[in-house]
Amino acid sequence: MTEEAIFQGCLKNQAAAQRELFNRFSPKMLAVCYRYAHNREDAEDMLQEGFIKIFSQIHTFQNKGAFEGWVRRIVVHTCINHLKKNKRFHESVDLIYATSIQVREESVPSIVQAKQVVECIRLLPIGYRTVLNLYAIEGYSHKEIGEMLDIEESTSRSQYTRAKQMLEEVLIRKKIIQKPKEKPDWLTAIR
Repeated sequence: MTEEAIFQGCLKNQAAAQRELFNRFSPKMLAVCYRYAHNREDAEDMLQEGFIKIFSQIHTFQNKGAFEGWVRRIVVHTCINHLKKNKRFHESVDLIYATSIQVREESVPSIVQAKQVVECIRLLPIGYRTVLNLYAIEGYSHKEIGEMLDIEESTSRSQYTRAKQMLEEVLIRKKIIQKPKEKPDWLTAIR
């Protein structure tokens, strides 16, 4: 079944088209949900909620951009709403540590499509993990993230900074990357 046939069938509430849409996109979207969820059950709940929204809002797709991108945006927003509804995001915002962190950009590896790294991301507190996913993987700006999560843009930036540092620490601890060689402090070097 072509994507257009699936889309047209879903517009007519045809069960076969809806099943095909689910079968085609659910594995990728479950992976998206899993990055935001606390556990597999939460990810499956998010996925189910996401597909309910997809089926109920399919008439709003305007053939501008990829259909998969539209599906993904709905799933991501569903994940965010699920976290906000369960108040899991706000409980983990840690601004005390996030404002004074210095991160070495070159030391954080590419996180897209790396299974080990995704598992390490899942070890981060949910607030950090959410902002990291939205910014680094989904490509939202800090302003958009702030609006989505009902936080300040600066909070999004701080969460992202802290998430990168924590991710680097986890990757080093799990020996996925090596600890970068520190440049000696110039005061220490002359003593």
